[in-house]
Amino acid sequence: MANTQGPEGNYDPAGSTQMFRAFVDDPQSGRQQQAAPAGPRIGVIVGVIVAVAVVAVVAWLAFS
Repeated sequence: MANTQGPEGNYDPAGSTQMFRAFVDDPQSGRQQQAAPAGPRIGVIVGVIVAVAVVAVVAWLAFS
């Protein structure tokens, strides 16, 4: 990707402008970003509930 030029004709040695434009202009990237957070968020909520339940059980056993 050496010797590439950006949209204004400026030298872009890494070609990062073209890679950024390809990422932004990709129509599928928006759909994937909107759908992805639902899975991890549910996992975090379930994990927190399980952790609170485990701490409650351990505390109950310790104080009984």
